Amino acid sequence: MISVDLAGHRFQLRAAAVIAADDFILIHRMEGHDVWALPGGRVDPGESGQQTVVREFGEELGVTVQCGALLFVVENFFNVDDKPCHEIGLYFRATLPAGSPLLDKTRSHPGVEGRHRLEFKWVHKSALADAGLRPLTLCQALCQPLAGVQHIVQRD
Repeated sequence: MISVDLAGHRFQLRAAAVIAADDFILIHRMEGHDVWALPGGRVDPGESGQQTVVREFGEELGVTVQCGALLFVVENFFNVDDKPCHEIGLYFRATLPAGSPLLDKTRSHPGVEGRHRLEFKWVHKSALADAGLRPLTLCQALCQPLAGVQHIVQRD
């Protein structure tokens, strides 16, 4: 994974999926954590962002997604355990296979990342900020018509 500590900062490259259905967006979090994110993970060296999205869904949920166009490039500055982080996030439009149990919006869905348990759920796009989705600027961007690649800078 592309994640390195430099000059007291953690720098990482992340790729994630924007999966939308009927004005709902699929989000996920590590169980027991308050922060939700769009599903994805850190890019491995030599891997494209789209390949990362497909790999992460396979590893975490055992599902093959179709990863499409790049929607957002997010420069995200935040702290984790008082350590400053600088993350470049690549957010792609993606779709689940027809008939996937993950399309059920009435319940949450379990996933795994290594030995960590994950929770996936659908949230109406108007409620993303209240649900705790980060980066926060994505909540607003996802409520707008998606046209072309958008560049977002988020400083927490």
